[in-house]
Amino acid sequence: MKEQLRRTVRGFGVGSQPPVVETLLWLLSIPSFIGEEGPICDAVSARLAGLPLAAPVRRYGNSIVVPVTRGTGGPKIALAGHLDVVRTEHEGPPRVEGDLVFGAGAADMKSGLAVMIDLFEHHYPRFASSVDLTLVFYAKEEGPYADNELGPVLELDPELPHVDLAVCLEPSDNKLSLGASGSIHARVVFEGKTAHSARPWQGDNAIHKAGAFLTELSQLAPREVTLDGLLYRSVFSATMASGGRGRNIVPDRFEINVNHRFSPDKTLEQAKADITSLVGERARVEWLDLSPAAPPFAAHPLVRALEAAGVVAVEPKQAWTDVARFAQLGVPAVNFGPGDNAQAHQRNEHTSISKLLAGREILARWLSSVVSPKRPVK
Repeated sequence: MKEQLRRTVRGFGVGSQPPVVETLLWLLSIPSFIGEEGPICDAVSARLAGLPLAAPVRRYGNSIVVPVTRGTGGPKIALAGHLDVVRTEHEGPPRVEGDLVFGAGAADMKSGLAVMIDLFEHHYPRFASSVDLTLVFYAKEEGPYADNELGPVLELDPELPHVDLAVCLEPSDNKLSLGASGSIHARVVFEGKTAHSARPWQGDNAIHKAGAFLTELSQLAPREVTLDGLLYRSVFSATMASGGRGRNIVPDRFEINVNHRFSPDKTLEQAKADITSLVGERARVEWLDLSPAAPPFAAHPLVRALEAAGVVAVEPKQAWTDVARFAQLGVPAVNFGPGDNAQAHQRNEHTSISKLLAGREILARWLSSVVSPKRPVK
């Protein structure tokens, strides 16, 4: 089996870097902007299909579920990562400069994908008898909640809704990032009546009507809540605005995009009600993107075992990730990845090789030591 794993063709500078770095460069060499994940899904599927899998790769659109080990008697664990990256500006092809790997998605989150692949190809014997491991590679995470392919994958796949823990390898600097803030994008529409701007009293200025609301929004303090010893903040932000028909016309419509990030103690319906209450009768609310929050699961024995495997720190996730999709199904999920969090979506995005190697080792150590959640962790 080891020899079969060694035969995998990397196809990108073989031997010049540690295998996990070679794998990251290979992934970066395949463009995969959101909505264009077909080629990278084909490539990853073909690469892993040539390894000794527990069952064939299952494909859903441009997403795949890869059964690595089965029948161990250990916990069922899924490692999940998205194939798509955002379109940003980069100078030249993927490259290594010192400790840094440059390329679109190097941090978010092809570094996590590289670790997932490398664990199977080079560290399989360390966990082969410990856990029933599944790898999940999915498309369209960077876009709207409703378009994210992890949704239908979780609906259609027979095994994923029954795993004991899912780890999303979002960039977290090798910190264990627990929970996820929910996110709502709502269009708040103020309506008035047009008039010539020389005679504004004949109309009703929709932009002016929004003034008091925007003032209130700017003065709202974050709502803080502590869960499992972790501090989460709920906030409201106006992120986009549009309106007006012309420079000399009193506008009859003004739209504001309000983004509400809410803490895991709130349900989606409660968060929607908070927006509705804030707007009141002053405007009409249209719901654009609705993403639920996820609890931290800090006391879960498998999460505690991951913490003990050498993570850099434990922190709350003050953003939304797909751990929330797993949590909606009753599946505990956490964020942990080697990517540089601050580099996500940046021009000349890069990630650290030292973090890549350390994150891979933390996960390998954890997978080789965990026990079934039905048995106590000593």
